[in-house]
Amino acid sequence: MRIDRSLYTYRPRRDDQAALRTRIKEITETRVRYGYRRVHVLLRREGWTVNPKRIYRLYKEMGLQLRNKVPRRRVKARLRDDRTVATHVNQTWAMDFVHDQLATGRKLRILTVVDTFSRFSPAIDPRFSYRGEDVVQALERMCAEVGYPKAIRVDQGSEFISRDLDLWAYQKGVILDFSRPGKPTDNAFIESFNGKFRAECLNTHWFMSLDDARAKMEAWRRDYNEIRPHSSIGHKTPIELMKRSGDGATA
Repeated sequence: MRIDRSLYTYRPRRDDQAALRTRIKEITETRVRYGYRRVHVLLRREGWTVNPKRIYRLYKEMGLQLRNKVPRRRVKARLRDDRTVATHVNQTWAMDFVHDQLATGRKLRILTVVDTFSRFSPAIDPRFSYRGEDVVQALERMCAEVGYPKAIRVDQGSEFISRDLDLWAYQKGVILDFSRPGKPTDNAFIESFNGKFRAECLNTHWFMSLDDARAKMEAWRRDYNEIRPHSSIGHKTPIELMKRSGDGATA
């Protein structure tokens, strides 16, 4: 055959990527809603010197692509004129309720709260029932740890329009920013947070008791605040952004 001897004797020296594939599989098995970009961030933290293109290729070869949901409607969103984007921590919080149940079928109501600037969640509080005074107690516990917000975005739910919460907000100098009826986009930050919470926690766990639910939800909240990369804040964690903000950095 008329070919060069060097070509005939050449053997490819491609690196064995079995270890990398194994680690990618381990990450996606525990974090089922992570795309290849978040997987890449976690791998870089662990010391893997790989670029996102390689992770994307392996991610596709392993059949790990997430199914993108097609929206039923395409509505042009527009912010309310009297609202401004938060520029620092504790300027604006968003708050809402999520519903779930125990393995026994007993219903749960879960209070979720998120800072719209840092994406930090000060607490996730599940209970069997909620009243206005319960919301006040939960907020007092959060504020004792991270400080009081300037404003809280809420919907028109009975617990949020109660006299107990109204009196608390007046005494603490907190503005209750109510969404317009039938306009969940007015509180888009908490809607996005609740979607991640349901996909990554509620849909992946069975809750045997209220204490079991609190433990698993708290573990997810800590992971969300301290480990999970957030694309909306440059693939940082809320804790990292809060530390930078405290040093005078701006977003």
